[in-house]
Amino acid sequence: MKVKKTHLLGRCSPLALAAGLAFGTAPAQAEETQSQADAAAQTPYIMAPLTVTASPDQAATVGGSATFIDEEELEKFSYTDVNRVLRQAPGVYIQEEDGYGLRPNIGIRGAGSERSSKITIMEDGVLAAPAPYAAPAAYYFPYIGRMESVEIVKGPAAIKYGPTTVGGAINLFSTSIPDTGPDKLSGKATLTGGEDGTLRAHASTGGWFTSGGAVDVGILLETLQDQTDGFKELDGGGDTGYQIEEYLGKLAFRTNSLAKVQQSLEFKLHYSNEESDETYLGLTLDDFNATPYRRYAASQKDNMQVWHRTYQATHTIELGEETDLTTTAYYTDTKRTWYKLQSVNGLGLSAALEDPAAYNVITGGNSAADALAVRNNNREYYTAGIQTVLGTGFDFGATSHYLELSARYHQDEEDRFQQEDGYTMTNGVMTLTDPGAPGSQANRVAEAEAWAFFVRDTIEWGALTVVPGLRYETIEMDRTDYADANRTVAASVRSNDVDAWLPGISATYDLTDEWQVLAGVHRGFAPPSPGSTQEAEKSWNYEAGARFDSGNFYSEAIGFYSDFSNIVGTCTAATGGGCTIGDQFSGGEAEIMGLEFTAGYDFAALFGMNGIAVPASAIYTYTDAEFKNSFNSSFGLWGDVVAGDKLPYVPEHQLTLNLGLEADVWRTNVTMNYVDETRSQAGQGAIPADQKVDARTIFDAGIEYDVMENLTVFGIAENVTDEVYNVAFTPAGARPGLPRTFLGGVKISF
Repeated sequence: MKVKKTHLLGRCSPLALAAGLAFGTAPAQAEETQSQADAAAQTPYIMAPLTVTASPDQAATVGGSATFIDEEELEKFSYTDVNRVLRQAPGVYIQEEDGYGLRPNIGIRGAGSERSSKITIMEDGVLAAPAPYAAPAAYYFPYIGRMESVEIVKGPAAIKYGPTTVGGAINLFSTSIPDTGPDKLSGKATLTGGEDGTLRAHASTGGWFTSGGAVDVGILLETLQDQTDGFKELDGGGDTGYQIEEYLGKLAFRTNSLAKVQQSLEFKLHYSNEESDETYLGLTLDDFNATPYRRYAASQKDNMQVWHRTYQATHTIELGEETDLTTTAYYTDTKRTWYKLQSVNGLGLSAALEDPAAYNVITGGNSAADALAVRNNNREYYTAGIQTVLGTGFDFGATSHYLELSARYHQDEEDRFQQEDGYTMTNGVMTLTDPGAPGSQANRVAEAEAWAFFVRDTIEWGALTVVPGLRYETIEMDRTDYADANRTVAASVRSNDVDAWLPGISATYDLTDEWQVLAGVHRGFAPPSPGSTQEAEKSWNYEAGARFDSGNFYSEAIGFYSDFSNIVGTCTAATGGGCTIGDQFSGGEAEIMGLEFTAGYDFAALFGMNGIAVPASAIYTYTDAEFKNSFNSSFGLWGDVVAGDKLPYVPEHQLTLNLGLEADVWRTNVTMNYVDETRSQAGQGAIPADQKVDARTIFDAGIEYDVMENLTVFGIAENVTDEVYNVAFTPAGARPGLPRTFLGGVKISF
């Protein structure tokens, strides 16, 4: 097939899977090695930066579905909301929560979206959730505003990333060290301001420098500062926004053409700090319809603080002409406190919104002492591990092979040490009446230790490419609940072990230079929680489709079918229901099927426009997801289920349309995103009003003008038509999406 120029779609060909991260490790693939060897004849810099593994221009040569959103696409709207970025990928489902993407709920191909716990999230090839085995619910999510590119992987390729393979994986790539020339420092800065007191500054600088020997030195320094007062209106006044600080540093060493053995070593340090005045408390449907951006008085104390640090080292060495080895060691620690309303008059938030007496207190009416319980959701997490991948290419008879062998050892932990404080409400003001004892609520530690192994062979035989692979996960998990604040007495200790073999195979066949067909199957898996008595979530996932590329026009259609033998729901405060946090529920058998379609075309050629590009693209997803058996559940998103009930928060139709007009010194882009109505709780037939999340159509627009070579001014309008829409009824009550918001700024580079 021809090389695809598909950046208009924000799509990556599945060669990204072969040139990407094996088993969640940093890149070390044959395609990359060959490009480095070719570059050696022209430049002394042989080892390319290790943080970017794919591009939208790579040819489709292996099976599987992948979307790659590059830096050019990300800069069109300068999004800092990951939900808006992921609208460019088919098969991805977003349950918005706060309007800014701070608490993303992301699902892939119908797998549950709650707290993104059913997908694998990575940054630079390393697991990014605070504790991806022990507590995968991602209350910390890498900040999209500082990312250089994003890869979304589905289908058989999912077994390469793990541990969770039921849906897919999202790999976020941080800013790479600039490589604009030897001994040349370069950088860029973006300053943005706008409505609701929004102020954002993002800057990075770095380069590669010769040392007079066989080793070059690279350095990168980056920061992002972002703040807003928020768009919601708190009863009695107050901010409803956030402040975020991000700092990233990289130091790297790589050999040049003087060295006999080519290798590189990169160190990465990252620190982030977020403070947001965010709440679980939504609105009654009547209040939402009247004043959608209101925040009740009872949420005035709600505040989230998150601190996160990453330490990472990656070493790559070429062991032969077509053999390389990449090893990454990593450590992250995350601490968060979400001080938020837990109950009113002894009722959970959803129930309190429906109770007249509790609702009166929520809206500022006077209460008894301790009527409002505010929980200090204090949690600490850490992850540590080392992962390595060996890649080697060889020929066998008429076939060419690229074999990947990978292993990872990983540990992570979640530590909960929480309390509840009692408050009274007087004339709309909350006053502390009874400080709770530390550890008097959740007081437990969940731990996981895992070994994972992966093998895959990319076999090319003429027009046919077949990629068999196998992943193995062995996990030991423990949960200890303590009876006292000093943790001298264990109230209970629960352990569970999991072993999973996860095979997969995909194939593509080039019918002509323009047409390619593909198919694949893989085993889906999501590990249970520490101490859970439930079995792991398991499925068999199938896909088949075709691609067409004639140069200016590109399209792809892939049908998918996921057959769950055991679908699992995990109780969190965000899911609601009368369940205990951390408990898991089996939903038995479920089927999820659908169609993903993408297409792109540059209309400039059609109209004979010289010097102007008119890129247009469409991304569509159809999904049908339902339970195949009946059961009773206290899991808030399911409730009592009857066979044939539709899964919650899985819309039947999703569509994104993009249109651009681009000249040498100016560019303008418009994107439209349509999401069909969906239900907030499992069911079938007509959706009850208090469970119906209405369909919505959102337009965003952006324009840029190059004042001079290194200076660009820009403007952005999000939700241009100012559509008012409810994004969800969870965690508790109706929640608004972002209203029309105008932003503008300047971009500087050197």
